[in-house]
Amino acid sequence: MRISENHFRTPVAREGVPFIALALIVFILCLYFLGAWGWVAVLFPLFVLNFFRNPGRTVPSGDGVVVAPADGKIVKARKDPDTGRWKVSIFMNVFDVHLNRVPVTGVVRKISYIPGKFLNADLDKASEHNERNTLVLETDNGREVAMTQVAGLVARRIVCYAEVSDRLKAGTIFGLIRFGSRVDLDLPEETVLSVRMGDRVKGGESILGSLPSEQRA
Repeated sequence: MRISENHFRTPVAREGVPFIALALIVFILCLYFLGAWGWVAVLFPLFVLNFFRNPGRTVPSGDGVVVAPADGKIVKARKDPDTGRWKVSIFMNVFDVHLNRVPVTGVVRKISYIPGKFLNADLDKASEHNERNTLVLETDNGREVAMTQVAGLVARRIVCYAEVSDRLKAGTIFGLIRFGSRVDLDLPEETVLSVRMGDRVKGGESILGSLPSEQRA
């Protein structure tokens, strides 16, 4: 397992360190060559630092709680007419936290990476055509929850630390997407959803809904 407590303790994601360093170098060069005008370039390292920030989150407790896997806006919250399962999508703009968290406590049963396009992640068709990575989790009572990291128009890199057979707690940081993206959730039909279209959520802290606590037959 590649996930460690360090993912929770650092103020910025470790993958962001090289980008922050590069942004600072660009800023220093701008100051050197442009003088006072170079201070405008301070926006660059500030933007990169903000993108890779890792704020502390209080993960809600309780059996069957489904927590938001990412910061952003709910752009889909409806049942699939064919399967009856809930489809929930969260769109992350470039100003949202881009670390992704596990929505439910469970064991990783499958990880599937699919190469694809880089359409605007705000579009519904991005879920089918864009580069993406899907984790299938099995909860303690045998329910299946799938979460998909979807690359966007600007995002060109999906990072996933989780591995098959990992047992992860809800709210655990397991990856990120650079820069601007989307996360899709596929939830059991019996999920009681507590969000709707247009709501803004915080990864690892906002409750999306709940799963029945009884063991599935």
